[in-house]
Amino acid sequence: MMKQYFDIHPPVFWPAAVLSVLFIAVTLLVGDPMKAVFSGLQGFISNNFGWFLVLAVNCYLFFMIFLAFSRFGSIRLGGKDAIPDFSRLSWFAMLFSAGMGIGILFWSVAEPIYHFIEPPYGGESAAETAGLAMKITFLHWGLHPWGIYALVGMSLAFFAFNRKMPLAVRSIFHPLLGDKVFGFWGNCIDVLAVLATLFGLATSLGFGVRQVNAGFNHLFGLPDTIGMQVFLVAAITLGATLSVVSGLDRGVKRLSELNINIGGLLLVFLLVLGPSVMILDAFVQNIGMYLEDFFRTSFWTESYLDSHWQNSWTVFYWAWWISWSPFVGMFIARISKGRTVREFVLSVLIIPSLITFLWITAFGGSALSLEMQTAGSISGAVQENVAVAIYALLEQFPFSLVSNTLAVVLVISFFVTSSDSGSLVVDAFTSGGKLNSPVVQRVFWAGMEGAVAAVLLVGGGLAALQTAAISTGLPFALLLFIMGFSLYKGLRSEYENEELRRQAVERESYQGLIQGLLQKQKDSAGPEEKPVRQDQHLRHAGNTEHESSGQ
Repeated sequence: MMKQYFDIHPPVFWPAAVLSVLFIAVTLLVGDPMKAVFSGLQGFISNNFGWFLVLAVNCYLFFMIFLAFSRFGSIRLGGKDAIPDFSRLSWFAMLFSAGMGIGILFWSVAEPIYHFIEPPYGGESAAETAGLAMKITFLHWGLHPWGIYALVGMSLAFFAFNRKMPLAVRSIFHPLLGDKVFGFWGNCIDVLAVLATLFGLATSLGFGVRQVNAGFNHLFGLPDTIGMQVFLVAAITLGATLSVVSGLDRGVKRLSELNINIGGLLLVFLLVLGPSVMILDAFVQNIGMYLEDFFRTSFWTESYLDSHWQNSWTVFYWAWWISWSPFVGMFIARISKGRTVREFVLSVLIIPSLITFLWITAFGGSALSLEMQTAGSISGAVQENVAVAIYALLEQFPFSLVSNTLAVVLVISFFVTSSDSGSLVVDAFTSGGKLNSPVVQRVFWAGMEGAVAAVLLVGGGLAALQTAAISTGLPFALLLFIMGFSLYKGLRSEYENEELRRQAVERESYQGLIQGLLQKQKDSAGPEEKPVRQDQHLRHAGNTEHESSGQ
């Protein structure tokens, strides 16, 4: 009877569940002093290990690019005969919704404005500062996060679909640990993956609910308070259970396509009614600046500056994306069967990055343009409450009530998509890699994600959200290095096996061809020619004997 509602892998499920509940209980019991704890922990990790996170994220990206253009690029996830489960459009929609979702709505306006007001370096003129702001924002939302997702996603997909192992993080380490992945060490890896996913999701959900609350306050005058945000977390998480029940093919797929459609409407809205030519000009220029200074900004650690600017931005982002990566990696692994390594890497890196760049340019670039024309029109609202940034921008254009309503709906839809797909992923980890576990189990984890997000909001707000991402992202960053090495070993073995099979097939084909030609020659000779040739041979032998005796 119990199997009807729960089908768990106890050594992973119970430690992850108990640690999550323990965190919630301690945060609520300690109360306000937890804010200082969160702030101190964030500062310690950022100050001492920020350099490591910067280096690590670059290594992940370059490793994936290497795989795409290496001899392994032709390997197909799921085997050479595997067929993709989703069309490219649906695949891209789900990639984008799961990978960036709530975060890009929250920061696409706020981050460029923040960097414009307080640039980390340079900024001799307003135009130069605006370019710097966009370049840094592109760094945080471009190729690097998608490099992390590609590493985790491909690793999970390869070992699940090509090696027929459970769809769990532990499976990736089989080339290194062997059958130990099914024991204690494998359980530890999966528990760490569950906790990283929970806190990475909670960070995004926390940002999302703050933005939903700010939107309701802006549109309908509802109070913008922690209590209201906790209520909204509960209400939207409850709504996400409907999508959970529908499953991946219906619930998440339809919500992802809805997100793309609404997001596309808002993007077209700004392109038509906003500074259209400036947006298109800036899109081209921003990509150029991003690529031109790619290595400088990617490896910049503010080592010669007496500043902690990077702790709140780049270091936080890299840790957030790393803690978010088990969720996104698992999700894109599930939807990427049938893609080749090269197709997977280039699609995951380039397509979502370009869409993100266009979105940030349209929203962030429009905000910067307005800010330079009317100083303070956007920055004042952002500094007062970062969550209202997108609403403050849309307020500057016609039909603001409609556009702001669409923005709130989009945030809620992204929230539900993240909660739904996140519960599917965590559930897969805690059920031993099963893809179809009981619905009640998935609902449990959806509720747990909402509870962690709510507790982080109560226990410290934005600082607590950032600390949650950084504290779980750091240990998982170490795991990703080992994961990359294990993936390389697995792909090399797969390539060598495919080469042996190809050579065997070629040998069989060649032997079959030779045998066929011999048989064809034999058949074409005809039954009457053989005796003639034999007589000729005998006559030739007789002539030789006569010649010998004559001598």
